[in-house]
Amino acid sequence: MPTPHHRVCFLLQVRPERLDEYKTRHKAVWPDMLAALSKTGWHNYSLFLKNDGLLVGYFETPDLDAAQSGMANTEVSARWQADMAPFFVDLEGTPDQGFLRLEEVFHLD
Repeated sequence: MPTPHHRVCFLLQVRPERLDEYKTRHKAVWPDMLAALSKTGWHNYSLFLKNDGLLVGYFETPDLDAAQSGMANTEVSARWQADMAPFFVDLEGTPDQGFLRLEEVFHLD
């Protein structure tokens, strides 16, 4: 039986004056950050950015709490979150903990 995956969609707001730098940073995500995400259960992860700074993220995970706590316990995530936090407006906590999760209301498999 396949591992169940939860689909997680979230919103954040990138500061308009930092959009280009945000895009550039995500063209070269640190290899150790990518490895940590995979190891802690963040799969099929995508970010979509609107020109006004609205960021929509999506990933799948067997367990959201475990994925978030797993990343919170890595040194690379602490560095990445500290680097990324200034890019966001009205952020409470770190970007990987402070996002607004959207409710899934429909899914076609």
